[in-house]
Amino acid sequence: MQGFFDDLAVMAPAVLFNIYFAAASIPIGFAMAIFLALGKGSSNPLINRLSRGYIYAFRGSPLFIQFFMFYSLALSLNMSVWRPLGISGFVLHPLFMGPLVLVLNTAAYTAEIFYGALRAVPRGAVEAARAYGMSRSQQFRRVIWPNLIRLAWPAYTNEVVFLFHATAIVYFALPVVGAQKDLMITAKDLFERDFNAFLHFSVAALYFLAVSLVIFFIFGRIYSHLMRHLPQPPRMRFMPRWLR
Repeated sequence: MQGFFDDLAVMAPAVLFNIYFAAASIPIGFAMAIFLALGKGSSNPLINRLSRGYIYAFRGSPLFIQFFMFYSLALSLNMSVWRPLGISGFVLHPLFMGPLVLVLNTAAYTAEIFYGALRAVPRGAVEAARAYGMSRSQQFRRVIWPNLIRLAWPAYTNEVVFLFHATAIVYFALPVVGAQKDLMITAKDLFERDFNAFLHFSVAALYFLAVSLVIFFIFGRIYSHLMRHLPQPPRMRFMPRWLR
């Protein structure tokens, strides 16, 4: 048991890097996804095709390869662009490159979720808003967006959890700088010391499970707030009937 508690203490700072990668990626990816979803649903052929191409490219290629591609591209521009501008260390740093690639990736997946929800918005509600005299911006803010986000939120919650899990490969694709090690790199270093894979990777998995539970709880509370206008379903009871 001592080794288990030692691993918990050693990995506590490491999980902060995984949380950082996810927290830095979610807000920007969320905003990008809205524009991509609207672009995919646009009647403008150029915007529609560009949005569809972006979504297809990032959903159709592995995230691990995307990390290599963008880091290699940034590295090839180092001598000609980043170093003369004095931002070489910033652009090539994993704390910048990691969230950048995660943003581009999650924006594509989230956009597909939002696009599906956009198509599921009741057309009658939109027509009623149009008949009421609302402008296009008012229709989006008061009718389309509230319905869209309610429909998309459960699937988007899963995407956020998947994004957090995807942070496990950031430092496998990007260089490790100093003592900045996430859960998986820390577990790998501990494994190379005593080859106890079951202990070290199990503790890393427990941290992922714990943070995932927090995400599910927070996003579940947000979903309850979004659906507060509907009758609440009865709560699940775990006690046998004869004990009530």
